[in-house]
Amino acid sequence: MDNLGNVTDAFQENFFEALKQKGIENYELALVALNKAEKAAKTEEDKAVVYFEMGKNHSYLKQYAEAETDFNKVLKSQGDRIDVLEQLYELYYQQKEYEKSIPLVQRLILFDEDYKEDLANLYTLTKQYDKALEQLDELDQVWGESDIRNALRAQIYRVTGNTGGAIENLEQKIDNNPKNEKEYLNLIFLYSEQGNKEKAFDTAKNLLKTNPKSQLVHLALYKFYLDEGNAPEAIKSMKIVFASEEVDKETKYKVLGDFIQFVNENPEYETELAEIVNQFSVENGRVYEKLGDYYAAKDRKEDSLNAYEKGIAQNPDNYNLLKNTLLFQIEFKKYEAAAKLSAEGLEIFPAQALIYLLNGVANNGLEKSDAAVESLETGLDFILDDPKMERDFYEQLSFAYTAKGDSKKAKMYSEKAAATKVSN
Repeated sequence: MDNLGNVTDAFQENFFEALKQKGIENYELALVALNKAEKAAKTEEDKAVVYFEMGKNHSYLKQYAEAETDFNKVLKSQGDRIDVLEQLYELYYQQKEYEKSIPLVQRLILFDEDYKEDLANLYTLTKQYDKALEQLDELDQVWGESDIRNALRAQIYRVTGNTGGAIENLEQKIDNNPKNEKEYLNLIFLYSEQGNKEKAFDTAKNLLKTNPKSQLVHLALYKFYLDEGNAPEAIKSMKIVFASEEVDKETKYKVLGDFIQFVNENPEYETELAEIVNQFSVENGRVYEKLGDYYAAKDRKEDSLNAYEKGIAQNPDNYNLLKNTLLFQIEFKKYEAAAKLSAEGLEIFPAQALIYLLNGVANNGLEKSDAAVESLETGLDFILDDPKMERDFYEQLSFAYTAKGDSKKAKMYSEKAAATKVSN
């Protein structure tokens, strides 16, 4: 605005009216005012200011061709100006006009070298991968490495299937900086993706030599040790993973799942499995769910229930764990525990019909017929298209009313149970 020359009242009035209308997002009215300002403009510089504002308003209206024309008028009149070039670049990028963006960004680099990263990205988007890699290498040499550029380079290698180039690049980086843990891990991943487990294993062991305190390397090592049947070393690596604050919980669960699968085939390591579960369970009781599932698959129901009960004590809002715990408690006739746990579960899951049913079963087992009836009749409202569960509710209600001495209602629910058709 400071660059406005000796303007007329008509120019100034219409120009500021346009700014006001743009500010309240009335872009069409802003353009009407700008057209009047253009006619009142006395100099090329004033017209350029108008064209710049016209371009912005056309952009807001998604009238991209008109906006492009306006911005180019400014550049033709005033030469390269960074604010105009940036607007035009944004315009092209919104339309995915990446080819047209490249020469524009090359002009922007003369004002701001940060645009060199944009150029590498544009080369990638236009599939000029060699130029993109050349640009990335140049930036790494001048500015050092960055996560963004490394990710872009990895994307190029992935798209082109040039795993060899990716490996060569990572090996060079490791040679330049043997302490760079991240590049070792990336190289391990690439070798593993290629199916070259031997090279991946060697790289992991080299990382451990150069960086003995590395924790993330054990995410790779435990698998390699399991594959070669070296359980003691695998267990050591897994313990480091479970104790690490650098590894997220979901990844730890996957590691535990791998070890459970290993123990399933090598039951002599069950003691070690229990030890690992005890260590990891300090963080989260969900590990007991996996252990309980393992025992359940082996039909070791008592061990499974023991694991589930430990898990639900730490994770009361885990529905599957709650359900499995209650089912085993009822199977073992632990009605007192099941009644208490299901009542607590209903506070968290008040719309789960199965928990009402299990609460009713537990109270029937405790001969608390009134409590059973209350839970079962409430739970009926939450059954969704499940005839088998509906029949179970009716049978339990019939049992409860029989115990209460109400033969009429007991018969009614018994008949409802018999009439409920359950598909095979």
